[in-house]
Formats: sequence, C-alpha cells, structure tokens
Amino acid sequence: MVNSVKKNTVFRLWIGIGVFWLLFAGCAQTIPEEALQLSKESLEDRQLQTRRFHTDEKTLLSASAAVLQDLGFNINESETELGVIVASKQRDATTPSQVVGAVIVAVLTGAVMPIDKEQLIRASLVTRPIHIDDTDKSKCRTAVRITFQRIVSNTQGQITRREGINEAKIYQTFFDKLAQSLFLEAHEI
Repeated sequence: MVNSVKKNTVFRLWIGIGVFWLLFAGCAQTIPEEALQLSKESLEDRQLQTRRFHTDEKTLLSASAAVLQDLGFNINESETELGVIVASKQRDATTPSQVVGAVIVAVLTGAVMPIDKEQLIRASLVTRPIHIDDTDKSKCRTAVRITFQRIVSNTQGQITRREGINEAKIYQTFFDKLAQSLFLEAHEI
C-alpha cells in the first residue's frame, strides 16, 4: 500500500509538472512579422534626417556642434568617440488662439483653462563613418542623422505634447548651414 501511495504521489507530481509546462508554453508571446517591418513613413523620415558628407567624422562633429550652437541650442552631451551630440533649447509655446480660447472660457464659466507655455526643443545627432582613409582625407565620407523633437508644457507645468518634428524646411536649413560650415572649415576661411 505504501508503494501505491508513492506511485500515486509521483504520478500526480509528473502530471502537475506537465500541466505547468503546458500553461507556461501557452504564455509564450510571438512577435507578429509586420511589427518588425519599417513603415513607408519611417524610410521617408530617415531620408529627410540623413545626409552624407565628404569629410571625416571628427570634422563633421565639430561643424555640427557649431551649427547647433548658432541655431540657439545648448550642447547637453557630446561623445566624439561614439559620434553623438545631444542639444536642446527652450522656447515660448504660447499661441494667440489658445490665449483667446482661455479668455473666452474664463469669461463664460469662470474656470481657468491651462494653455501651452513653453517648449523644450531637443536635437539628437549621430554620425557614422562610411569610408575611412587616414592617408587621404578627400576620400573620407561620413553620414550624419539628426532628429528634432519637442516637449510642450502648459501653465500648470504639465506636459501636453511630446512629438517628433518632421518639417522638411527645418532639416534643410540645418543641413544647408552644416554644408556651409564644412566648406568654410575645409578652406580655412
């Protein structure tokens, strides 16, 4: 009888382990194939945010930092070994339409409506050498990608928006100024 109790206990243990593994395996998540594919907008954004220049990475980082500072950004972090620059600037985010709306709500209801007050604009720049030739600088090519984001906060200190900035004019202005800076630096002007 003791053997049958032990066999019954072992049998129940194996059944319990089997049920546990079946339940555990059923919890495994699989990633849908479409989740790992880039959207068409992602490719367009990357093309908007990236340019290639005929220069070495160190020169490109130096010129990029100068352009960002000329545009009013403060350099928050810079890691030349990794080819990364992070910069930011504070700007006013008040819009006349929000102010008018808040005044109308206040007059009609007596309630104070928060409005956008300021925005933090961030720039993240990453460089990647495409071809390195230490003997001939004219053969060096480097890709640079910059992204701009903004975080808007209201009069109550709450964040109302966090968004990427994808306006072609902003990126074109940055890359035009960067090309001018690299030209001046290359000709030592």
